[in-house]
Amino acid sequence: MKFARLGTAGHEVPVVFDDDDRARDLRGVTPDIDAAFLASLGSSAIEVDTLPLVDDADALRRGAPVVRPGKVVCIGLNYRDHAAETGAAIPTEPVVFMKDPSTVIGPDDEVLVPRGSTKTDWEVELAIVIGSTARYCASGTEAAACIAGYTIAHDVSEREFQLERGGQWDKGKSCETFNPLGPWLVTADAVDPADLRMRLSVNGEVRQDGSTADMVFDPVEIVRYLSQFMVLHPGDVINTGTPAGVALGTGAPYLAPGDVVELSIAGLGAQRQSIGAA
Repeated sequence: MKFARLGTAGHEVPVVFDDDDRARDLRGVTPDIDAAFLASLGSSAIEVDTLPLVDDADALRRGAPVVRPGKVVCIGLNYRDHAAETGAAIPTEPVVFMKDPSTVIGPDDEVLVPRGSTKTDWEVELAIVIGSTARYCASGTEAAACIAGYTIAHDVSEREFQLERGGQWDKGKSCETFNPLGPWLVTADAVDPADLRMRLSVNGEVRQDGSTADMVFDPVEIVRYLSQFMVLHPGDVINTGTPAGVALGTGAPYLAPGDVVELSIAGLGAQRQSIGAA
């Protein structure tokens, strides 16, 4: 199944798409795509064709497909080609950092270059959305059962803040608007994350063109691993890393106001953001 949230910021309507890809209003089932709804996905059937159609759905703003998560956990250096381009060793365990959940915005909302920034970078990423509590998962099977689905994250990053201002990655990851999410949440049973093509362009020039097949740690292992160190709750989001092609690794110009970034992952849709100034 495929879910989204449509409408102005703070007033989004939860929707599910039918077999003809028409948006159906979910408010008769749930007030929003939130933790309670995600936790119920595996146990309750949705009679999609009985729900009312959403008028002019294509004209509505696309919000993040889940309500602001309790936390956004990120995995660094999780693609072999990205580790190579930055001169880093391939990790033997997942590199983990956190991102302020308030960075989450809609997939087409404006991204703001922070004040004082000279190195705002792009990263297309597969994002996991948690559907049931993950605590000390003992196996991949147990971890997989905790995944509600997948979506696209744009893990925007300020490299000077991240790497040159005290060595704390969170500073370069948590600036306002730095996590466009969506457009859809696609349930785990409808996605095979093993080999999904990922692309990102800046002003029409392709910067990243990779595949999830290059991941060091796959989504199930990431959930299993993280559950040994923190409790993952329904609605939490995990950004799973980015392939090669970022400005940090290639020397391409960093983002500046006026730029346009477009990104996509096969089966999960596409995002498009204009870059502005904070």
